[in-house]
Amino acid sequence: MQSAKFTFARLKYNSGDWDTDQRMPSNLLNSLLEYTTIPLDPEEKIVDLSSNDLFKYPFCYLSGHKLVQFSQQEAHNFKQYVNNGGFVFVDDCNHDIDGLFAKSFETQMSNLFGAQALKKIANTHPIYSSFFKFEKGPPPTSFELNGWGDDLIHDYLKAITINGRIGVLYSNKDYGCEWDYDFKNKRFLAEDNTKFGVNIILYAMGINA
Repeated sequence: MQSAKFTFARLKYNSGDWDTDQRMPSNLLNSLLEYTTIPLDPEEKIVDLSSNDLFKYPFCYLSGHKLVQFSQQEAHNFKQYVNNGGFVFVDDCNHDIDGLFAKSFETQMSNLFGAQALKKIANTHPIYSSFFKFEKGPPPTSFELNGWGDDLIHDYLKAITINGRIGVLYSNKDYGCEWDYDFKNKRFLAEDNTKFGVNIILYAMGINA
């Protein structure tokens, strides 16, 4: 999983709806360009989870609203990818801990890694200080604050840790939709809300600020 440039790779899976928040990747890529000096591939890559192309990319993104039910090959690749050092950022677009995406994805993770593998991470985890500092843990989204989804503020993220490093970062906070806008509109924000996305990617890439 070596690449000269960072590539935002989105995982395509056969069940559910994988192609959500379509402007988000270019927004995060713009943030990486603005705040860091890491070399970038300017275009998002769509990667079939059942394909061996997956193993070309150290960072992948998976999202959706609906059922997550991996095929046998998808499940095999996902587990092998994570166990081999890959990083998957998974975001529940429903912002709902009891919704279909959340329940079905967590079932997949239990089947692949064990019932206790997906755990809450402390708000002092290094991912919250890998570049920008988030002393209170994961920043809230407007969807939480406006009472959308399950009407809860999720003050934690979950993760599957492999050999002391996060292999799967799992959010019910709907960051994908939060960051799903044209990057040119960031100038209208009091604070750039994509900064935590920069942290996630730099942590995934093993780059320290």
